[in-house]
Amino acid sequence: MKKLALLFSFVAVVSAAKAQNDIDVILTAGVEDAQRFANDYLAPGTNALMHSMNTNWFNSAKVKPLGGFEISVIAGASLINNDDKSFLLNTADYNNINFTQGPSSQLVASVLGENNPDIFVEVQYDDPIFGAQTVTVELPQGIGDASGNLVPTAFLQGAVGLSSGLELKARYVPSIKTDEVSLGMYGGALQAEFTEWLPADKILPIAISGLVAYTHLNGSYDITDSSGIEGENQVLENNTDTWLFQLIASTKLPVINFYGGLGYISGTSDSDLKGNYRVTDGVLTTQTIVDPFSVSSEISALRGTLGTKLKLGFFRLNAEYHISEFHAFSVGINFGFR
Repeated sequence: MKKLALLFSFVAVVSAAKAQNDIDVILTAGVEDAQRFANDYLAPGTNALMHSMNTNWFNSAKVKPLGGFEISVIAGASLINNDDKSFLLNTADYNNINFTQGPSSQLVASVLGENNPDIFVEVQYDDPIFGAQTVTVELPQGIGDASGNLVPTAFLQGAVGLSSGLELKARYVPSIKTDEVSLGMYGGALQAEFTEWLPADKILPIAISGLVAYTHLNGSYDITDSSGIEGENQVLENNTDTWLFQLIASTKLPVINFYGGLGYISGTSDSDLKGNYRVTDGVLTTQTIVDPFSVSSEISALRGTLGTKLKLGFFRLNAEYHISEFHAFSVGINFGFR
């Protein structure tokens, strides 16, 4: 199954990692337990994605003059730490789940990790005829080493000077659809150069500006074929919204420049498990669960940025590194004129 697509990462659509079960298999334990598990399982991936999709909003504090423009192809990625690859599952927090072996609290794979060896749990349910029953379920795997410890993103970006020290930016990923995955992304930003408003702007060795950026990503992943539970129209949907507030400083040299800044990033990622899921309660009875649950994760973090930019006529190349809750890096190929 394409676990990388759970992150709605653009490289992930092509790079697949197979696992035996989706997160919906935990529905056997009931909606409340499944929702709790899904929240802990997905959060590290969606949080890393929100950092990754906010790289390379700028490559200079100097804004473009009126009519100046730049078109960019950008690729970036968040770095995955070992702590993000697992979470502590304490069966005391669940109603109907127990490990088949070992202690009641164990580290299990998040969507960024891998269970090696496989981890099994016993799920309890009440059969209307035979009473309390148990079934053994394998916990879902994550992407493991298939991602190279990265959560990548890629997009097109454009910028145009508006005059009066203002620059408007937009980034876009056209709607991508396969048999299992659909996704799209868009965003916009406004950058204002404070030094442009000063009388001594032309003689200052650096430029200083501020930026506000909004990014939205939406995607869906059809899990019907890989689901561990019978049903129809089984889809995991995601809507992610982020804001970035950034203070930027850069040099003003003709060929090679350096830039950096301090910013604040916040965002919310909502994931909804939708469709019909027929959960078996014993041998003779089943119940159909419709649109079982929604889970959400949030980020709120400071971010430091260091970068460099090479300018050769209308061609520019930049690279940057971000230090935050999830460290990230990005490179951009840029074409345009000032």
